[in-house]
Amino acid sequence: MADTPKREDEKKPRDIIGAAKAYVRSLFAGNADGHGFDHTMRVYGNALLIADTEPAADRLVVSLAALLHDADDHKLFRTENNANARTFLEKQGIPPDTAERICAAVNAVSFSKNRGRKPETPEGKIVQDADRLDAVGAVGVARTFAYGGQHGRSMEDSIAHFHEKLLLLRDGMNTEKGKEMAAARHAFLESFLAEWEAEMTQTIQNGDRET
Repeated sequence: MADTPKREDEKKPRDIIGAAKAYVRSLFAGNADGHGFDHTMRVYGNALLIADTEPAADRLVVSLAALLHDADDHKLFRTENNANARTFLEKQGIPPDTAERICAAVNAVSFSKNRGRKPETPEGKIVQDADRLDAVGAVGVARTFAYGGQHGRSMEDSIAHFHEKLLLLRDGMNTEKGKEMAAARHAFLESFLAEWEAEMTQTIQNGDRET
């Protein structure tokens, strides 16, 4: 697999990744809207699974982009130009060109900012898929309602989000592994929505009764 060139004074990748995990754990402390440390670690795990099937990808770039992908999310922070991520990478001695590749992969993740656009690098494709996988399936359902509750959305508004975004993600996957993983999770979304509609219809119909 492709690797980032090493310098004699460069920290070991496992130490940098360990530091990144500690950094994002601190950064997202107390977050309960579905964008916390647990989400980051699931995206990281998804990214590694996909990277195993994408030999052209630089695993250090994939790992750090996955771990830092929400470090400057506009919904969570008022930073510009990946300031949190860049500060961390600089402190870890990451070469500027590698830091740019990591930030490029991070910037390819956002659904709202990248509609209709595919990432240009294998690392960007992997991390985008990894993040989107965490928005579908059972975890995606849980995260949708967690975010909705945190931000005052009704359950109906959260259900609308399925149609506005979640159900679109499967067909936008970049990698073969991402497509494979998304297929099963998409099927769960559809079954959940079918059950939701059935229960809501039954409840509404029964509520129309006089006695």
